[in-house]
Amino acid sequence: MNHSRRSFLKLAASSAAILPVSTAYSKDPTRPIVLSTWDFGLQANEAAWKILSANGRALDAVEAGARVPEEDPNNTTVGIGGAPDREGKVTLDACIMDENGNGGSVACLENIIHPISIARLVMEKTQHVMLVGEGALKFALANGFKKENLLTEGSKKAYQSWKKQQQYKPVANIGNHDTIGIVALDTNGSLSGACTTSGMAYKMRGRVGDSPIIGAGLFVDNEIGAATSTGVGEEVIKIVGSHLVVELMRQGLSPQDACREAVTRIVKKNPAKAKEIQVGFLALNKNGEHGSFCLLPGFSYAVKDSTGNKLIQSKSYF
Repeated sequence: MNHSRRSFLKLAASSAAILPVSTAYSKDPTRPIVLSTWDFGLQANEAAWKILSANGRALDAVEAGARVPEEDPNNTTVGIGGAPDREGKVTLDACIMDENGNGGSVACLENIIHPISIARLVMEKTQHVMLVGEGALKFALANGFKKENLLTEGSKKAYQSWKKQQQYKPVANIGNHDTIGIVALDTNGSLSGACTTSGMAYKMRGRVGDSPIIGAGLFVDNEIGAATSTGVGEEVIKIVGSHLVVELMRQGLSPQDACREAVTRIVKKNPAKAKEIQVGFLALNKNGEHGSFCLLPGFSYAVKDSTGNKLIQSKSYF
């Protein structure tokens, strides 16, 4: 290394140390910000905003936001009241990631209303990333959570009605969209994300979609951005969708263009099938810019920042 290059690197390092990242970001009007999938993301955003607006951590915000639909018995796709599998059992999946790249996940978890909080405990209290089934339940109970009946009267009646024909059509829409994904950027410039679901209605026993899989249903890279997905998880898993979106942003694409490219990958693999299902991606970059894209019309996401809480209709491929 020559003298001039060595001097330049030394100067750059010393300059970077003058202004901490947290100070630089705290004055940016685009921060904090939180995004949530679907219409009920508005309510999730309000819970997250209470933390973000008080200069709280994005990780705490996304967990708080995710807990809102989890505890809503009228929401048939997340938490209590979620549609059961084809054997009548409600099984929940969730994952969470923080600004340091740590992640935690649970899958096929029964009788616990807040799988997102169990996922966070997996991340913070174990050496693992994912716990499933009975092991996840034992872990939740050991950490003070109580068993609850997640099958409400409403979801039970819908299940009994479904059993008469037992037709499984994994079409994701506002009534059967598989998940809520939340990503946030706090005043310190830190990104975090969460994803939680009861899975597709009347799925096969043991089915797991993209929602609890790091890189598929959710991915956070604090240098670049965060992304989450919704819809038919099998198609998201096949392209490692949320990780793909973040990597495309790393290459310079805007959040919306990155989401569009991920959707296009799904279409290219099976154009005929892509016209019959829904998949949507939602992304937020380090600068607070956000965007989405989906296969079919109908996917919406909520955005909350200092200007308010609003719903945005995503652009679609078809």
